[in-house]
Amino acid sequence: MYFDRYDYLGSSFEQTYRCYPTSFIDKPQLEGGDKIIMPPSALDRLASLHIEYPMLFELRNAATERASHCGVLEFIAEEGMVYMPYWMMQNLLLQEGDIVQIKNATLPKGTYVKLQPHTKDFLDISNPKAILEKTLRNYSCLTTGDSIMVPYNNKKYYIDIVETKPTSAISIIEIDCEVDFAPPLDYKEPELPQKSVPSNKAQVPVQDVQPEPVPEPKFNPFTGSSRRLDGKPSTTQGPNTADAAKKSNAEAPHGSKASVPSTSQGSSPHKTPGKLVFGSNSSRAPKETQKEPQVEPPENEEAKFQAFTGKKYSLKG
Repeated sequence: MYFDRYDYLGSSFEQTYRCYPTSFIDKPQLEGGDKIIMPPSALDRLASLHIEYPMLFELRNAATERASHCGVLEFIAEEGMVYMPYWMMQNLLLQEGDIVQIKNATLPKGTYVKLQPHTKDFLDISNPKAILEKTLRNYSCLTTGDSIMVPYNNKKYYIDIVETKPTSAISIIEIDCEVDFAPPLDYKEPELPQKSVPSNKAQVPVQDVQPEPVPEPKFNPFTGSSRRLDGKPSTTQGPNTADAAKKSNAEAPHGSKASVPSTSQGSSPHKTPGKLVFGSNSSRAPKETQKEPQVEPPENEEAKFQAFTGKKYSLKG
């Protein structure tokens, strides 16, 4: 049950009504402003009072202690009812049929207002200042803490009233007001990219660094130059026999062995002394040995030492 009473004491108007959105009377254009529709009885009372024009009112939800301000467009509502934009009902936390207190108010002209869009999409509009100026022509007043709705291009943009001067509720009818914008609620500061300093040295984890193994010295037998036992310089210097044998085993294909001519006693003196044949060249060794000239030592030099001939010599000469 609600009370339909007027305050006849003094020159103030105060009334309680049940509120409903403007969609109930098929006036969607009222959503883009702050005008409400009141019953004809309210006009009769206001006309008998000395109230300044344009008429401004304070709206209050006693259950939640939320308050806002608005203007009036028409007096055609049913008695005991008032129609208001849905965004105003949301600010006051009102549902359809809830009771709202309406009282006439006198507000100073505003000099400053700070707005904060809910989303940064509002800033993507080609000319948001012109859209905002056009929308605010449908508003009579602004209240700090409210969220107004700006319709544009079949889309609704909500903007918070962060601050107003000189008071928390101001009139914006035919005034020049300074407007400031706060960053949108969904705005995030861009992260600055971290500057990477190029390093000439590759960064390797300490645990992965292992000292390089030091190669152990290998024993190479029979290295150096050859000398004859009689003191004369050697005319032929062949490869080391042991190294040549190892090299032949490494280079020879699997299953083949390097052939080394026998230097035991009784071997023919017609073969080239000290010649080694490796790997696949072993099959051509007999032909090569045949093509080489046969050198027979002269008889007068029989007493000299010849390497790998298989003969015995006496060091005494």
